[in-house]
Amino acid sequence: MSQETILLISKENKSFGLVQGLSLTLVLTLLARQLTGLPLFSIMGTMIIAILLGIAWRAVMGIPGAATQGINFAAKSLLKLGVMLMGIRLDMNLIIASGPRIILIDALVIIFTIALFWWLGHHLSLTRRLASLLGVGTAVCGAAAIAAVAPLVKADDNETALSVAIIALLGTVGTLTYTLVQPLLHLSPYAYGVLTGSTLHEVAHVVAAAMAGGKVSGEIAILVKLGRVALLIPVAMVMGYLFNREQREPEPQRRQQLPIPWFVFGFLGFSLVNTFTFVAPAIEQFILQISILILTMAMAGLGLNVELQLFRQVGGRSLLVGVIGSSALALFGWLLLALFQIT
Repeated sequence: MSQETILLISKENKSFGLVQGLSLTLVLTLLARQLTGLPLFSIMGTMIIAILLGIAWRAVMGIPGAATQGINFAAKSLLKLGVMLMGIRLDMNLIIASGPRIILIDALVIIFTIALFWWLGHHLSLTRRLASLLGVGTAVCGAAAIAAVAPLVKADDNETALSVAIIALLGTVGTLTYTLVQPLLHLSPYAYGVLTGSTLHEVAHVVAAAMAGGKVSGEIAILVKLGRVALLIPVAMVMGYLFNREQREPEPQRRQQLPIPWFVFGFLGFSLVNTFTFVAPAIEQFILQISILILTMAMAGLGLNVELQLFRQVGGRSLLVGVIGSSALALFGWLLLALFQIT
């Protein structure tokens, strides 16, 4: 067999594996979308369901060797593209118009949360990568923030998937808890909106919990949450700098590397598209839906790459860090309400 024939067969196998792996992530994505129509599953959201379906598929059915290429493409390349397109939902004008108090609250929440998770991770023997992902997911915007930061801290698929699953679980529990105790909090709709927007994990969690406080709560909660989403850009820059600085590489090679990957700048670019209304609302909505589809396929790919051995090794400690950190953030949110005299 000639070398040209071998190369042709190799390319065909790679193409088949790419299509097979991507097709599998698409099927899991479509299934996840159907499941969101069921009670309780709607709170979790399609991305979380997709990653759980991926984990279950690998555990029960296994992964064909050829499909690995497509699965890895979804888990890495599609993930970055989806994060970039997600910037289309962010309107910087709304963040600026909310005034310095809301932005300051968001900044304090993020600094406090990430620092706490680093401290907890150190004392409970988690890797700094895993502690960083849990901290960013809790502090900023859940799965999307984890997806954005994971390449910067060089986290593997197991750490990324574990972080997303834990944040999803705790965010869902937090949403149900906030909704149940809202009548007992004796907070104004505005204050309740600030509390939910500054302390819950995903945008979906914030929206679901804020509904208990009415229209005013919903509006201010989304605004506060979007402020945290906007701060993903500086958070990613700091994370990229800190983790790249620690690499022991020759100085010339380090200078050639950009600590912030292209998709973070893409995220900023698409947020500016929304901010200055460069395209019609229908197009913005279309881009947002495409980003959700791509990110969900990426999450399915992450789930398909997960080895359950990791959950047995560090899942309990990671969950404990998440529980302590999320509970501390809720208390910190109450302190911020008192500090800024929001009642």
